[in-house]
Amino acid sequence: METRLDRYEGAKENKINQLRQLIEESDNVVFLGGAGVSTESGIPDFRSGEGIYNQESGLKYRPVDIISHSFFMEHPDEFYDFYKRKLLYPDAKPNKAHKALVRLEKQGKLKATITQNIDNLHQEAGSTTTIELHGSVFRNYCMECGKKFDLEYVVEHEGIPYCDKCGGMIRPDIVLYEENLEHQNVDGAIKAIKKADLLIIGGTSLTVYPAATFAQFLKHDKVVIINKSSTYLDLQALLTIHDSIGDVLDSAIPKTVPDKKPATKKTAAKKTTSKKTSTAKKADTDKKTSASKKTTSSAKKATASKKETSAKQPAAKKPAAKKPAVSKKATDAKKPADKKKTGSKKSKE
Repeated sequence: METRLDRYEGAKENKINQLRQLIEESDNVVFLGGAGVSTESGIPDFRSGEGIYNQESGLKYRPVDIISHSFFMEHPDEFYDFYKRKLLYPDAKPNKAHKALVRLEKQGKLKATITQNIDNLHQEAGSTTTIELHGSVFRNYCMECGKKFDLEYVVEHEGIPYCDKCGGMIRPDIVLYEENLEHQNVDGAIKAIKKADLLIIGGTSLTVYPAATFAQFLKHDKVVIINKSSTYLDLQALLTIHDSIGDVLDSAIPKTVPDKKPATKKTAAKKTTSKKTSTAKKADTDKKTSASKKTTSSAKKATASKKETSAKQPAAKKPAAKKPAVSKKATDAKKPADKKKTGSKKSKE
């Protein structure tokens, strides 16, 4: 159901732009979804005109009565007949809404996906932050021994599936009417919403409790409603969009995950200065290294040249030993003696 404002040209586009801006400004987004999230995957909701509650059950009981705890315990045959025909869609695939939420999670903004659905499509799409308030048809267990079974085991067995270990009756791990939700899931959902800076509620008419009251735990008014029909929170929400949740989320959430956050001008300037300083230091170091290398090279060359010159020159001659100086008197004294010797020689002859 559209509001009158949504009928004006460009009104939906403006609202999607507002949602895009709200998401961009938020760091802690929480999504609370209902059956309307999975209708675009071919799984009917419960309360719309074509919903499960308005369909023929094929039995003499109303659909809303069949999926209760007391009916399951009293009429397990009829329960499983209806359950396998109306609540199981093992071939359903995630749609644009599921995939867009996974993108938002990978961008680091979506902190929790709280779902009332039991179809496992959020996890199949890749969500790792899903809180399943009403359980999952993909989990089953024996009511006697507790052994766990997958969906395939339940589908393959006709009628009531029984445990292959003890023979006990198997039941799906979902919350039926008259049963309480798991406290751990409820507490986790409330805790996540209290921390959220943006709460997106989509694909739910907000008529199922306690999920219908979760928005009251938000400490501000940043609530966005995306649903085809009206809810009691439409007038209180910051933004309300009556349109396909798959189309809206796919348009509002970026298709790619940014690798890195863009650097601010200050950071960029700091990086540039750092780069310049680093370059200058490197240049100075290179200059000093080059000068040092040149000095070392010159010293080596000088040493080599000196050695080469030394090798080429002949060895220096040792100075001749000087004869001891003889005084003039000694010479004069010697001369007469020589004469005597000479004379002696002549006389013998």
